[in-house]
Amino acid sequence: MARTQGSHSDITGPRIRSAALQLFAQHGYAAVSMRQIAKEVGVQAGALYNYTPDKQSLLHSLMEGHMRELLAAWQAVDTPKDLPGDPLDRLERFVRFHIGFHMQRPDAVFIAYMELRNLSEENFAAIEALRRSYEDALEAILKRGVESGQFTLSDSKIATLAVIAMLNGVMTWYRSGGRLSLDEVENVYWDMVRKSVTA
Repeated sequence: MARTQGSHSDITGPRIRSAALQLFAQHGYAAVSMRQIAKEVGVQAGALYNYTPDKQSLLHSLMEGHMRELLAAWQAVDTPKDLPGDPLDRLERFVRFHIGFHMQRPDAVFIAYMELRNLSEENFAAIEALRRSYEDALEAILKRGVESGQFTLSDSKIATLAVIAMLNGVMTWYRSGGRLSLDEVENVYWDMVRKSVTA
């Protein structure tokens, strides 16, 4: 299949991903067609298939890219030299990292959580494995805190999911220029998380 005139793989590929991300977040995966994505990018619908086999593959690619970027960014922040480290310090680092990272990617975050139901069984399993890796990183911190006597938790897995759910809430209501700066919001959330896991 001939590439659309003026189309360059190193430019068009990222533009397709960007357009799909925005459209999926705005209208929902099921409501967006490949033709709409092509129109947004400014290429013929058939040209999309030079970059992705189908819409399902595109959704999976967006989710996988987001999760791999998240995991790499966290590993860069929580380096081996920090391990085992002080659990309270590492938990604070996680809270601030999670809010800061996700606030810069609201569309990717929305899709990562709201469009899981639209993944094929195989793709769902792959994304869930990546999500568990991130959750496991937080749970390891919480377990270490329990072992050291700093944290009091009846179930570290539930606590892990509860903390992540709490932090994700920031993305639904925070607006730049509001009453609190993002740093101040991070401080408030860190205080809430700290109090929820300490005796």
